[in-house]
Amino acid sequence: MRKLYVFQTRIGPFYIAKDLGRYHLIFDDEILGSYGSARVAADDLARGHTPGVRDPSSNDYISTKDLGIPADLLKWKPIGF
Repeated sequence: MRKLYVFQTRIGPFYIAKDLGRYHLIFDDEILGSYGSARVAADDLARGHTPGVRDPSSNDYISTKDLGIPADLLKWKPIGF
């Protein structure tokens, strides 16, 4: 799996990676979803249409929509290109 984009949040980095023609959302080494495009993956994450994630500092689950993650891939940092 090759990481393509990263966005840093207050609880840690989120990644969009590609493997076998699919794009995967990754947080804390856990896959949150699989998508046909990186743009759809970023949009789902920004809107909170993914499973909640555990905040390492409090151990509480939070929605990704509360982390300020942008749907626009231009606001993510490209990596691995």
